[in-house]
Amino acid sequence: MPRTPHRTLRRLLAVTAGATLALGGLPALGAAPALASSGSGPTAVVSMGDSYISGEAGRWQGNSLTTSGSRNGTDRAWTGSAYDPSRVYGTTAANGCHRSDSAEVKSATGIASALINLACSGATTENVFRASNGGKAYKGEAPQADQLAAVAASHDVKTIVLSIGGNDLGFADIIRNCATDYIVWYSYCHDDQQAEVDAKIDAAMAGVGKSVDEIRAVMSGAGYAASSYRIVLQSYPSPIPRAADNRYGESGWTRTNTGGCPFWNLDSDWARDSLVPQVANRLKGVATAKGVQFMDLRDMLQGREVCAKASKQVTSTVPASATTSEWARWIDQNQTQGPIQENVHPNYYGQLALGRCLALIHAQPSGNFSCRNTAGAGASGMYLTSVS
Repeated sequence: MPRTPHRTLRRLLAVTAGATLALGGLPALGAAPALASSGSGPTAVVSMGDSYISGEAGRWQGNSLTTSGSRNGTDRAWTGSAYDPSRVYGTTAANGCHRSDSAEVKSATGIASALINLACSGATTENVFRASNGGKAYKGEAPQADQLAAVAASHDVKTIVLSIGGNDLGFADIIRNCATDYIVWYSYCHDDQQAEVDAKIDAAMAGVGKSVDEIRAVMSGAGYAASSYRIVLQSYPSPIPRAADNRYGESGWTRTNTGGCPFWNLDSDWARDSLVPQVANRLKGVATAKGVQFMDLRDMLQGREVCAKASKQVTSTVPASATTSEWARWIDQNQTQGPIQENVHPNYYGQLALGRCLALIHAQPSGNFSCRNTAGAGASGMYLTSVS
């Protein structure tokens, strides 16, 4: 008997349509920065790129089916009487850049005097390039490389960490199409979506490479020697687990209405073991070609993904916890908990873990590394392994 999608499809299509990746700009750029000679001023680490580094979904401490109040303590925007996303996203709650207080660079405490987040949710590589070289403004903010120029003039920038390319590949479309194939068409998405990725990936990687070149051009123009700062290019983690690691059965509605992970087993395995590694390997190739460090995040959420057997949803009797809760935001099956663009991104706990990864690689002056979590531990359990 076919399952009737009823209102689930409408919710799902709306939810996934907005599940874009995040990028952003300098807060309060109205006033010109106090100028300093290059390499002087307070030390700074700068993050640039998309939602996987901007702090998208930092509002959430795990996932809960409770849709009112604090959602069992998972909603950091709850004031006690209403919801105020600016408590987490500051002024970027309004324009949708969603640079959260727990974003990767903000969570990497102790590595520089200034931790500056230029990333903004939904941007592509074109939003990183300088305007003079084809860059485009986004969500009311100047291209990120142009914003970097202001930071480089007023700070001693030591590390620039970049996450970009996912929106060029159409990650949001992949999520939407795979979820629709699960709910409506009873067909797999991985074959069609693999062809789409293959058709886009060369151009996307060229855009990533140009983004690195643009960052270098800005730093050179600000008087920095190439040896005086580092660029770290990072890959993406999978927000959904392999089929064998999913705590919900493939049939029925639990993956959609309870777990928030409406994907077929074969599609889940494709995403986790084919798509994510393919993108990571290509990004590593860009990093090698451009002479920058690479941080591989493909296994960063292992066991902490949405619907993972090793993690739990938050309930009235299972409190939010970095050691037991999911580290990724689910697909909001009711469309009642926050904006749809937060879906399938590392949540508050995931952001803290990413911050620890950044702090760890910041302490490594050279080399490529994979960052992984320790089962049963919070952000302090993140560790690096060298990759060739």
